[in-house]
Amino acid sequence: MTLFSAVLLLLLVMDPFGNVPLFLSVLNPVAPERRRQVIVRELLIALAFLLVFLFAGRYLLAAIGISESVLTTAGGIILFLIALRMVFPPAGGAFATDVEEAENEPLLVPLAVPFVAGPSALASVIFIMSSDPSRWPEWLAAVILAWGITGLVLFFSADLARLLRRRGLIAIERLMGMVLTAIATKMLLTGIGEFFAL
Repeated sequence: MTLFSAVLLLLLVMDPFGNVPLFLSVLNPVAPERRRQVIVRELLIALAFLLVFLFAGRYLLAAIGISESVLTTAGGIILFLIALRMVFPPAGGAFATDVEEAENEPLLVPLAVPFVAGPSALASVIFIMSSDPSRWPEWLAAVILAWGITGLVLFFSADLARLLRRRGLIAIERLMGMVLTAIATKMLLTGIGEFFAL
């Protein structure tokens, strides 16, 4: 895995464009002058979760006896299911949730977790680090780059929503889902091949 492919994988999993309407919906009750401050705070919380799982996740897996081939296969299955939801989203969007239950100013849930640092993103950073722990500076850079791009998209979410409109956001999300499907299939086949030593 290269730095570019790691950044691309994380970007596809974080799905910033797919999260734009979700962020706008959750932030709707928040005063307009506070929205960007809330977005920055939630993005920083999400980054903290991603970094903890990047550096501590593989030790947790080692403690419970999960091998790299099993992790790769499981990651492929999870990403494939996510990709399907992106290409064929259920009513309300790919990651539909009861956003109406959010408080006036959300903290941690649902913006930081699971919208940005969701289970798939956390599993992906563990997978990336487990692929070659000695390259941790590259993986750290990949997480920060993917998080930074996601943060820019979400920081300007209101402007993007006006520019791209709903159809544009849906088209981008489905395109990202198609690419993620290919990555998930490769991970799944690689994991199965490693497990059976093919």
